[in-house]
Amino acid sequence: MKVKVIPVLEDNYMYLVIEELTREAVAVDVAVPKRLLEIVGREGVSLTAVLTTHHHWDHARGNPELARLRPGLAVLGADERIFSLTRRLAHGEELRKVFCGHEHTLSNLEFAQKVEPCNDHVRAKLSWAKKRDEDDVPTVPSTLGEERLYNPFLRVAEEPVRKFTGKAVPADVLEALCKERARFEQAGEPRQPQARALLALQWGLLSAAPHD
Repeated sequence: MKVKVIPVLEDNYMYLVIEELTREAVAVDVAVPKRLLEIVGREGVSLTAVLTTHHHWDHARGNPELARLRPGLAVLGADERIFSLTRRLAHGEELRKVFCGHEHTLSNLEFAQKVEPCNDHVRAKLSWAKKRDEDDVPTVPSTLGEERLYNPFLRVAEEPVRKFTGKAVPADVLEALCKERARFEQAGEPRQPQARALLALQWGLLSAAPHD
């Protein structure tokens, strides 16, 4: 399997997941259908389906045009608000690697470092992400296993994260993290031009080993 990462709009990604043996492909979060179809043609693959991670316009707006250009195309997603949806997926139907819908990795890792300044995994991943940004190379994909090492939104039971939030119950820790992340953004703390929003579970992650 090959995954083509396609930057579009200000900081969005579309993806084209290609099965190299059959030359069939699935598109993810089609915001700019004509751009996608250019790459489908260049790759010489048959587009069989579209997977939309959520209903926001910059992830789903291209579905109607794509459905018009490719009649019979399956449009999959877990939210009935998704444009041109043909099949609603149950929670838990996923992919194996993790892909975010925006390039916000640097800002997210800077916030993670604020939450856990002594976390060596955060420090190493942030250094790696800065180098990728300098080289203008996408930071996706990651894996759930990696995310659990440095993503505070997936570490709500860890003592340093609970200490940062001043909460003990995981749901309360998560709520506090969301509020702190919003303050972090509003305060304009150091961030890169294309990095602005939420970590892991708030990114609209796409996964393919049972997890949402």
